[in-house]
Amino acid sequence: MGLSRLAALHGVATSYSPSPDVTVSVPDDTVIAVLAALGVDAGTPADVRKCLVAAESRSRLLPPTVVVWAGEPLPPALAGLPPGSTVTVEPEPAETPGHLAGRPPAPLSMRSRAAAPAAPVTRPPGTAPGSGTSASAAPAASPLAAPDTATASAPAWWIPPPHGVHRIHVRTPDHRRATATLIAAPARVPQPPERSHGFLVQLYSLLSARSWGMGDLGDLADLAGWAGRTLGSGFVQVNPLHAAVPGRPTDPSPYRPSSRRFPDPVHLHVESIPEYGHVRDRATLDDLRQDAAALSEAVLNKGALIDRDAVWELKRQALELVVEVPLTPGRRAAYCDFLAEQGQALEDHALWCALAEVHGPDWHAWPEALRDPRSPGTARARAELLDRVDFHCRLAWLTATQLAAAQRSAEDAGMCIGIVHDLAVGVHPAGADTWAQQDAFAPSMSVGAPPDAFNARGQDWGLPPWRPDVLAATGYAAYRGLLRGLLARAGALRIDHVMGLFRLWWVPEGRPPTDGTYVTYDAEAMLAVLALEAHRAGAVVVGEDLGTVEPGVREALARRGVLGTSVLWFERDWEGGGRPLAPEKWRRDCLATATTHDLPSTAARLTGDHVTLRHRLGLLTRSLEEELTEDATDTAEWLALLARLRMLPEGDGDEEAAVRAVHRFLLRTPARMTGVWLPDTVGDRRPQNLPGTWDQYPNWRLPIADPEGHPVTLEEITASPRLHALMEVLRPRKPHTAPPGERRP
Repeated sequence: MGLSRLAALHGVATSYSPSPDVTVSVPDDTVIAVLAALGVDAGTPADVRKCLVAAESRSRLLPPTVVVWAGEPLPPALAGLPPGSTVTVEPEPAETPGHLAGRPPAPLSMRSRAAAPAAPVTRPPGTAPGSGTSASAAPAASPLAAPDTATASAPAWWIPPPHGVHRIHVRTPDHRRATATLIAAPARVPQPPERSHGFLVQLYSLLSARSWGMGDLGDLADLAGWAGRTLGSGFVQVNPLHAAVPGRPTDPSPYRPSSRRFPDPVHLHVESIPEYGHVRDRATLDDLRQDAAALSEAVLNKGALIDRDAVWELKRQALELVVEVPLTPGRRAAYCDFLAEQGQALEDHALWCALAEVHGPDWHAWPEALRDPRSPGTARARAELLDRVDFHCRLAWLTATQLAAAQRSAEDAGMCIGIVHDLAVGVHPAGADTWAQQDAFAPSMSVGAPPDAFNARGQDWGLPPWRPDVLAATGYAAYRGLLRGLLARAGALRIDHVMGLFRLWWVPEGRPPTDGTYVTYDAEAMLAVLALEAHRAGAVVVGEDLGTVEPGVREALARRGVLGTSVLWFERDWEGGGRPLAPEKWRRDCLATATTHDLPSTAARLTGDHVTLRHRLGLLTRSLEEELTEDATDTAEWLALLARLRMLPEGDGDEEAAVRAVHRFLLRTPARMTGVWLPDTVGDRRPQNLPGTWDQYPNWRLPIADPEGHPVTLEEITASPRLHALMEVLRPRKPHTAPPGERRP
């Protein structure tokens, strides 16, 4: 019982329910190991008793981080303060426009005292809080109205602070004091301004005639500009563009990056950099471009896989020449602004990149003095590698500017959302983020998933988790910086495994995933930071909430305006016999799509090709005949529904017609966003990633291809009759004026 109580105090589960009627106990060894990763020694019964006494005797006037939602009642931590307490809210300098103008922020002071209930006191929108103001107050602990309106009840003494991250100071009549981080968040994230459709694509797979062996940010901008203007698309969603761990071979998965904070310069379109045209050594540049053309030729015409390492080697050499060109005064000023904006986080990232060039990509194997980013040895290395640090800072800036250019291209083309970036659930254990933020990550732990009906052995993703206690103690600074960096150049953000804002499955090092357990996070704080940063950026948020989802999670996300993800083949009426869910019964607040990067393409699903692929790789747990029969039955149910709804006028047996019918169905749902997997538009049958495989399948290395597996370029995709026939299903019916000499497709 003692261990269970101690675990509960630290958000560590001692049991879990894979299904409503099943409860599984977590091994004590797992609980002890997870507590140790949280800094709690529970190795012996005596240790448990000691930690319990310490934890239960510790009385906090305020938790480390407090959340206040706009228009909603105060949280218990504030509403329950003793009458007569003095509360001062001090805006953090970096959060206030006044600080940027050189003016110190003015604190908000207020006092809670017993009095008759009074109407809420609210400041007119846009007015600045006064210094040292106070108001008559209702009892701090009096009942509060439910937040059913935008101006829900709050004690009259409370003066709502502006949206932002502040410091709150409390002093009680008995002289107790407390200071905490206060997150003042809007009640919801921004919503899509209108219903829209758009493409989902893995950027590396989208090669154009000018690509250097893989798709790049120039290709992304081109796709967005074309889709917005020609098809009326509202967005383009891409895979995570986070910085990868360097080395040969590089981990090709975009979901296991070195850093989530900074993008990878391998995505740069080199020729678009202004300094490129002023490089003196043109002969070397020409040679590099010829080598890049040969890489693309091998991928597009000779069956080669996308070779990220070879692409980066060519781009790195070209970029070495580009950064030798002096920046113009205006460009230099913009670069300096970027350095100031990113601060210590960018310097740490660039230094890690420079050290990795010398000592290898795993910082655990570096000389001991360099394993600590704040050590004197690391400071000396920073001075010695100053040129390389600046090189990597420059690449981060160049990549950020091209990301911004892609978003501008989307907006200029009329897209209502633009580029939808993807946030991976975690980072590589040897990468830049874990080196720079060592205290924030749980040692010897990995994120994964518990056993379920699809994987009886569970999953270990090899990603170290953030410590929830450190996040709270630091006011979620690392999380805030991560979101701000991603949202600064995005129209929307997709959050992979969005359930991780609530809890994550931690697996102790050396143990199988079945021996893991759930660790909870402060979902209120995680969502508040998300809502705040999305509000500042004016960006939509989409959560990937597929698979097993804890009860209440989807409701909490919907309350805060986070859209869900609905994939056609999984949408069934499970309470009504499991039949395909009628379109009008789908949820409205979601991104609806036929597939994702982890699932078969629509053509492969309709034909059963995905089953035969898994059979060839030895991934089936039953006979091929059984799997094909079940899959055909599932597909037939959907096709029958499409036929009943008159969405398949061509009849059964026409693959392209069936793909169009699937998307007609998606458009019939009330979903706010409809996503089209770009490979579906040309009949590609190969998944970009096949879960459960490593070297058996070329995950994350395939170019988009036609039904026969022949790679197709961006230019060929945009001219594809199959694409235009499909997009006629989704194209908004509005006038289109073609330039002279151009025919509408």
